[in-house]
Amino acid sequence: MRLLAYQDSTGRALGVSTDGLSFHPIAALAPDLPTDIEALLGIDGALDRLARLLAAAGPGHPLKDVTLLPFLGRSNAFWALALNFKTHIAETGLTTSLDYPHLFLRTAASYVGSGEPILAPPENIAKAFDYEGELGVVIGKAGRHIPVERALEHVAGYTIVNEGSVREYQMHNRQFGLGKNFEASGSYGPWMVTPDEFGDPTRHSLETRLNGVVRQRSGLDDLLVGVAETVAYLSQGYRLRPGDMIAMGTPGALPPSEDDAEGRDLSRQYGPFPTPGLVHMRPGDLVEIEISGLGILSNPVVADQPAGYRID
Repeated sequence: MRLLAYQDSTGRALGVSTDGLSFHPIAALAPDLPTDIEALLGIDGALDRLARLLAAAGPGHPLKDVTLLPFLGRSNAFWALALNFKTHIAETGLTTSLDYPHLFLRTAASYVGSGEPILAPPENIAKAFDYEGELGVVIGKAGRHIPVERALEHVAGYTIVNEGSVREYQMHNRQFGLGKNFEASGSYGPWMVTPDEFGDPTRHSLETRLNGVVRQRSGLDDLLVGVAETVAYLSQGYRLRPGDMIAMGTPGALPPSEDDAEGRDLSRQYGPFPTPGLVHMRPGDLVEIEISGLGILSNPVVADQPAGYRID
């Protein structure tokens, strides 16, 4: 089952889908359930009930007729892992712990939904604006001090993340901070897929395409620290809450082909680690991230507002 959020005539609504082509509004299937996703995930058995109702439901509404929104409303925390793919560690030459996840936080304002534009900074602010295709893990059951062997019981589902990064600002200090939190610089979606459908994450693969050219490709078995270990580790210091999300890190760049002039031209790279095959995102681009079993997260890239003082 896939859980999604969309825009209807009254505002934000939640839906469920089996195939990613049609959907049923949760308000119609189960009017007594909350329409706030964090509250919904916190109700024991709610997703199982929705799956049963969905299986018995008739034809749904075409998903192409609605605008998808980020399916999390106001997530309590959006954790992300740095340097968690072995290929990414190798291409940067950076060191990290081999035993503990390298964690930081992102804000809700730094993410948009599938199909929505992500914002490239003005070039006089930053030029090294990079895609990062990642597996997203959504928490469904609260918990502290969770043993590794029970950690996956706390996962409500999985999604796709583009953890867009502004490298110049990321490197201003030892903490990533603003470089990982530019306004609408990343995305996630298009929906959350439940674990019974997605299965073992390590059996799946990820591919990132920029304007149709494959720029990242990796199996999810290349993760340095896995999903269960990360969930358990976080819970040692923090009470995981329904609707929390964890972005599991990104793979390295795919080496460019002989005829890929853009990917081979390191003079067009402005980040701290020039890497063959890496191409920064710029206005007019289309970035797509596909994870087998989850679908495709697609976003156009548009220019952010030019620099200049303003009051919104």
